[in-house]
Amino acid sequence: MSEEQSPPVCYRHRNRQTYLRCVRCDKPICADCRIDAPVGFQCPGCVAAGRRTMRRPRTSFGGGSRAGAAGTVTKALVGANVAVFVLAVISAGTGALAAATSGSSPLLDFGIEVGYAPRFIGTVELFGLQVAAPDVASGGYYRMVTAMFLHLGVIHLLFNMVVLWLLGRVLERDLGSARYLTAYLLSGLAGSVAIYLFAPFSPTAGASGAVYGLFGLMILINRKLGRDNNGIYVLLALNLVLTLVAGFSFWGHVGGLIGGLICGAILTFTPRERRPLHWVGFALFLVVLAAITFFQTGVLDNQFDVV
Repeated sequence: MSEEQSPPVCYRHRNRQTYLRCVRCDKPICADCRIDAPVGFQCPGCVAAGRRTMRRPRTSFGGGSRAGAAGTVTKALVGANVAVFVLAVISAGTGALAAATSGSSPLLDFGIEVGYAPRFIGTVELFGLQVAAPDVASGGYYRMVTAMFLHLGVIHLLFNMVVLWLLGRVLERDLGSARYLTAYLLSGLAGSVAIYLFAPFSPTAGASGAVYGLFGLMILINRKLGRDNNGIYVLLALNLVLTLVAGFSFWGHVGGLIGGLICGAILTFTPRERRPLHWVGFALFLVVLAAITFFQTGVLDNQFDVV
């Protein structure tokens, strides 16, 4: 007479007897290890293996749709701009704080002309394109990026952040976080390069170049996705008129807009099956911006030598 066969035990918990089995690998699993499947149960190992082989959802431009939908990069950019502004105001003292919150005078003008905020001037010199030609040409190229995060008043900051929030979340969802952030930074850098090339002695700061880049980027993305651009055209036209009337940084805005259009062209004209070439296009655009910058530095160096 044969011995009675003992019941199977869970392959993950050897001290637990079970008659349940994974429908994929047929290994015995206990009630704590079983994971409901469309038919029967699966073990944790098979579920993990299935997730690794599952294709992750992507946007139309190859980015991760889940990360982009959360708007994480847009939130981080808004937070960074607000944090730098608060840092500048705190470093400036109570006099500049009153000017900043009143909206009647940009912080840069208040700090330089009235003289309440010498420490704020130091913050502008660190983050902005204050007297761009000598500061950047002498090696301060980082200012062309950090200038994107410094604002000179509450109204200046509020306007840029509202547009960034409205356009940025849509674009981040469409492009994915990585492509969106790269296009944003390249657009802002293009605005800084345009200022350095055409108005190198203008005190400049703000995210406006990058924000105008979002306009150009959205125009081409909407065209690619078959969306209506009439509202964007009207908003962009109003902003350009305001730029001319109010005397804002014309070249920074136009340079950022052109940068956004170039980034949009890279994203929309690249064939769908060759989406990794987006990064090649971005890299080439960065090289062109760097070449223009170094060329202008050589021109300015010659001018300084003559003077």
